[in-house]
Amino acid sequence: MRRRSFIASTIAASALPQLVSAQAAVFDPTPQLVRIKKSYNVGELLILPRSYYLYFVTEPGMAMRYGVGVGKAGLEFTGSATIDVKKEWPTWRPTNEMIERDPKAYARFIGNTEAQPGGPGNPLGARALYLFQNGKDTYFRIHGTTAPKSIGRSVSNGCIRMLNAHVEDLYKRVPLGTKVTVV
Repeated sequence: MRRRSFIASTIAASALPQLVSAQAAVFDPTPQLVRIKKSYNVGELLILPRSYYLYFVTEPGMAMRYGVGVGKAGLEFTGSATIDVKKEWPTWRPTNEMIERDPKAYARFIGNTEAQPGGPGNPLGARALYLFQNGKDTYFRIHGTTAPKSIGRSVSNGCIRMLNAHVEDLYKRVPLGTKVTVV
């Protein structure tokens, strides 16, 4: 190797770590097996809303990572819960708090008990995992979405959204009673 080529390749290689670290910061919602702290239990779900990722611990130190959408500031769920109910193509009805916050958007639900049937147009998407604390429904869900562009953003009324194909995969992997921690 000639000296000039060596110097040029050394300069180029020194810039490489900066490029790699810049690429590492790019959000990628694609499910990927990643390393995680060994302190998390196999089968546990960990959600990091600031980074827009949900982790399903598959073995000590490893987790399947999924991109998610999360609640708007002030509406997000934090703490621990368990998945006590799972539904395929769930029905949906906004909570009373959602109706109070935006009566115009949810006008059709005011003064009745109507729920939107499950199906491709339902905001909960293909699957829903219902979060409970001490046996009581929190009204927060991990669910699919009809708005794929919301993944990687803080836009929901508090629930954790996933692409439908991803929530279908997670739905198959997690049993009832799964611990969920949102940090």
